[in-house]
Amino acid sequence: MTEHTTGGPSITQERRLVTAIPGPRSLELAERKARAVASGVAVGLPVQIVAAGGGILVDADGNQLIDLGSGIAVTTVGNSAPRVVEAVTRQVAEFTHTCFMVTPYEGYVAVAEKLNELTPGTHEKRSALFNAGAEAVENAVKIARSATGRQGVVVFDHAYHGRTNLTMAMTAKSMPYKKGFGPFASEVYRAPLSYPFRDGGLDGAEAARRAIDVIEKQVGAESLAAVVIEPIQGEGGFIVPAEGFLPALAQWCRDNGVVFVADEVQTGFARTGELFACDHEGVVPDLIVTAKGIAGGLPLAAVTGRAEIMDAAHPGGLGGTYGGNPLACAAALAVIETIEAEGLVDRARTIGKTMTERLRALQEADPRIGEVRGRGAMIAVELVRPGTTEPDADLTKRVAAAANAQGMVVLTCGTYGNVLRFLPSLAMPDHLLDEALDLLAEIFRES
Repeated sequence: MTEHTTGGPSITQERRLVTAIPGPRSLELAERKARAVASGVAVGLPVQIVAAGGGILVDADGNQLIDLGSGIAVTTVGNSAPRVVEAVTRQVAEFTHTCFMVTPYEGYVAVAEKLNELTPGTHEKRSALFNAGAEAVENAVKIARSATGRQGVVVFDHAYHGRTNLTMAMTAKSMPYKKGFGPFASEVYRAPLSYPFRDGGLDGAEAARRAIDVIEKQVGAESLAAVVIEPIQGEGGFIVPAEGFLPALAQWCRDNGVVFVADEVQTGFARTGELFACDHEGVVPDLIVTAKGIAGGLPLAAVTGRAEIMDAAHPGGLGGTYGGNPLACAAALAVIETIEAEGLVDRARTIGKTMTERLRALQEADPRIGEVRGRGAMIAVELVRPGTTEPDADLTKRVAAAANAQGMVVLTCGTYGNVLRFLPSLAMPDHLLDEALDLLAEIFRES
């Protein structure tokens, strides 16, 4: 049994069930939530968390749960990672806020310098910092429109880009993200994605030609400011496009003066076994959007890209009161230091290899697992009715609920609600990962 040092007490890296999940104290909080919090803010697993570290969440009833969600890919370096705790503690004692647009500070500039250095491409870059992924995506569109003088934006089937008005328009799935919240922003168009499991053998180049044909016929390059795509889709189902799809799209954008925007909110910062998912195929986006794993749990997001594009917006056109908050910037620098010092890119590859091998072995014995896919510590299984590609959302819900009851946080996703997604912290020890996979195999046998 190993220990993970956090900012608080050390947390044993073991699953432990003291009560049913959720326990009585968690249920008390659920009752308080129902009275105090808007019902539109839903909760997947109503356990009251009081501590976390490594691959474990500790609830108020003393249960210790294996965390395969990482706060939706946020606590990639581990919850309360030591360097992050130290950096934020030091910063909070110095100052918590000035607003960078009023009186600047070094932390913001240092994060921008790091992003300019680490994101794909050796060209001159600039960065701007924001609070959350949706805000950064929206600003990437603003920047692209300013740089090109065009308005159109192309996104893809199954995409998820956020919950603001513009990013809801860019998001594909209606329920729960869009239903009843329109009308939405205009000049957003949708193209077909490369979805190998459902594309009938279409390779990446062919899928790209199909998408480009739709774009040229329905939008036209002369009207298009940006193509925005997740290199691996997140909420849409952890869909990995066929090899060659992303490079072909990026090349078409370069040839036509369209800004190619990679939304790496969920895939960035070592999650996929490269620092960024674009690196797997050597794709160099014009703009890259990051958030989630960037600051270890503090709110921070960024747009980084070609200097001439980023500088197109007029002075004062970008910003926000809290964008690049000094605490979040301190955390981000510590996250990057942790990734580099602890070899977490390699760790993500190791986790991915373990998970993929174990889940594919399970797939061979269970025809309900239609596909195992993903990269690094971003792995998913798509569940179907045996012998078909028909989505089985009910089975997906049952497996996730059974995992929760056994003391594991397991998330679902996908346009059809039939994908189990796994986002373990890169600080999760091997024995916990093995135990989680053993439990999943047992749940599938019993479901």
